[in-house]
Amino acid sequence: MNNNHVAAVVLAAGKGTRMNLPGPKVLAPLAGRPMIHYVMDTLQRLGVPRVVVVVGHQAPLVEEALAPWPQTEFVLQAQQRGTGHAVQVCQETLQDHQGPVLILTGDSPLVRAESLRKLLEQFHAHQAACVLGTAIKDDPHGFGRIVRDAQGRFQAIVEEKDASEEQRRIREVNLSCYVFRPQDLWESLACVEPKNQQGEYYLTDCPGILHRWGRTVLACPVHLPVESISVNTPEELKQAEAALATAREKPV
Repeated sequence: MNNNHVAAVVLAAGKGTRMNLPGPKVLAPLAGRPMIHYVMDTLQRLGVPRVVVVVGHQAPLVEEALAPWPQTEFVLQAQQRGTGHAVQVCQETLQDHQGPVLILTGDSPLVRAESLRKLLEQFHAHQAACVLGTAIKDDPHGFGRIVRDAQGRFQAIVEEKDASEEQRRIREVNLSCYVFRPQDLWESLACVEPKNQQGEYYLTDCPGILHRWGRTVLACPVHLPVESISVNTPEELKQAEAALATAREKPV
C-alpha cells in the first residue's frame, strides 16, 4: 500500500519528570540512541513522507536530535495541556493536508511499522473516521481499556482511573496509535473538554465523540504486547532495552 498521502504527528513535548532526566523525555538514551529515533526509523520504514513533531520542553534539544531527518516539521506546544491540545496545535500546519493523519507518541520506541501499516489498511478499507491500534495484554494495569458493545463494535476508551471493576477486567488496551481523517480529527478535537483533575484535553476522547456522532470508528488489536511499552520511568526504560535486545537476537 502506498503511504505517500499520510502525515504523521509525533507527540514529543513532555518533560518526563518521572524519568529524572535533565532534558526532554523523548531523548532518554535507549541502547545508545534517543528513544524518539526508533519512532522516526519506524515512520521511515513505513514510507511516511511528512512528519510533524510536537515539541515543548527544551524544544531546541529535540530539534537538534532529529537533524538526521531534515524534512521533519516542528510545532511548539508552549503549554502542555494534554494530548488533545498537543495535536490541536498542529491544525494550522496541517490545514491543507487531505490524507490520513497518523498519530503516535515519541516515547513508544517499540512500535512496529507492520502494525501501523495494518492500521492504515483498515482505515482505507472501511473509509473510517478513526482507527485506533490496540493490544491484548495479560496485565492491562495502567492502560485505557477498549469498551465494545455486544456485537464487538467500538464504543469508547475508558481510562483506568475512570473504569468500573468490570471494565478493569478488559484486557484490550489503547496504545495511543491512531489514524484519523483530518476533518473528523479537527471537528472532534473542537468538542473535547478538560473534564478531569488535570484540566487537560485528552485525544482519547475523540474516538468516542466520533462514535457518538455515528461515524465509523474501529479499534484494531494489531499490536504485539511488547509494543505497549511506553517509557515514563527508569524501570520502563529498562524494559524497553531488554525487549529491544531480545528483538535483535531473533533470527531474520
